[in-house]
Amino acid sequence: MKFDASDFHVYHQPAVCDLRVYLRHIGEPEGKPSPYVEVLKKLGVRHETIHLRTFPEFVDLRSGPDREKRTIEAIKNRAPVIYQGRFKATLPVNGITCEVIGEPDFLIATPDGYIIRDSKMARRVTDDDHPEILYQLRIYGWLFEQNLKESPHRLEVHSGIGEIIEIPHDNGAETIKMLERIVSIRLAGAEPYSPVGWSKCGGCGYNERCWQKAKENDDVALLVAVDQNLAFALRENGVSTINGLLKSFSDQSLAELKKPWSNKTQKVGKRAGPILRNARAYKSGQEIRLQRPNIPAHDNYVMFDLEGMPPQLNELDKIYLWGIQVYGKAPGEFQPAVAGFGPEGDREGWERFLREAGNVFERYGDKIPFVHWAPYEKTYLKRYIDRYGDPNGIGQKVIDNLLDLLVVTKDSLALPLPSYSLKVIEPYVGFKRTQDEYGGQWSMAKYIEATETEDPKARDEVMNEILVYNKEDLASMWAILEWLKKK
Repeated sequence: MKFDASDFHVYHQPAVCDLRVYLRHIGEPEGKPSPYVEVLKKLGVRHETIHLRTFPEFVDLRSGPDREKRTIEAIKNRAPVIYQGRFKATLPVNGITCEVIGEPDFLIATPDGYIIRDSKMARRVTDDDHPEILYQLRIYGWLFEQNLKESPHRLEVHSGIGEIIEIPHDNGAETIKMLERIVSIRLAGAEPYSPVGWSKCGGCGYNERCWQKAKENDDVALLVAVDQNLAFALRENGVSTINGLLKSFSDQSLAELKKPWSNKTQKVGKRAGPILRNARAYKSGQEIRLQRPNIPAHDNYVMFDLEGMPPQLNELDKIYLWGIQVYGKAPGEFQPAVAGFGPEGDREGWERFLREAGNVFERYGDKIPFVHWAPYEKTYLKRYIDRYGDPNGIGQKVIDNLLDLLVVTKDSLALPLPSYSLKVIEPYVGFKRTQDEYGGQWSMAKYIEATETEDPKARDEVMNEILVYNKEDLASMWAILEWLKKK
């Protein structure tokens, strides 16, 4: 059985999943990578190439025959830098002879031995954030020892923000245990169970395949309030379907059920009632009213939505679009505050937003609600106030007026849906978009495309697509707000 160091990534990303390992091994076809995944690959290659240029001299082993042999020869000849070398060794795992292959980006000579270094887009490389990177570097270290009969001097990651992060070398101990885990999954006689999850499965090539199977099986993991650990705990108690959950548990008995939590267990507790209500709504196809939606009375409401780059792709954790539009009795125009593309672009975007928000308060009064979905907007308002200041107090006034429509929706209704995502609820209330492709990751991919081009016309066309997406996010929230007010 062949095992490549990148197989650690298959197991861990976009989230830990035994099923993805199994399906890849048996050759199950995957869906087309998303634009976001494609952009990440492109950026990763560029990041690595930029780092390569910092070395005035290197041996390039990216292609050609006998790469393993040429790598060993280059090391013995003390080549200052070896780019894309290749190691191979065999290892007995669970009674199977495993051929382990590793291709570190850089082998860098020092007086004390060779440093093994990989370039990665990740900013944080820890057991919690990117364990697959740790395993990958450590298997390179083990392969180095198997082939050279000595340990590498150091294991390092060249991070997404240019930092060199040292990775402790474990001589293969924990890494081989993980390899054994992956091999055991591949050798499983039947498809392993892995609960679907809205955030867990996003970005996976088997997303559509697994959600379809979950629906066919009436999988209890389809319920928005059932997390991964609870899905496993229910299966251990003989309950794998939504019907089975409703037949087997009351609010009280489900509240007493224990599920894994960190290194301990935790009772379901107060979440039992909402879980069973969601189950009843899902099976009936009808929402269950819990309380009157808590929406403050006002003639007008500001729909508010941000588009931002995550920290692994931007050192500043940048918001590139602050979108607002007033709806109600005196509606206003879409007012997007777009960050500039220069070094001061981030600050410029923030200052434009403060001006637009200030204009809204001046026209509609200081109490107009700013309606958003989930905590993202509040988090970044606070972050930008800390980053660039809030000289006239407009940012804080927006925070004081925030209305999280996700909280309002969850508190007032149990919906027959697998998620409370805006993109899932909007078609349920009858809202339809004009774009075929859209979404947060799509928007990030488009923004990166805009930053990459030097053609002003092409950049404007791409940015216009993002503006349409953001504007329709605002319209979607307004449609849901009006729907809720009728309740």
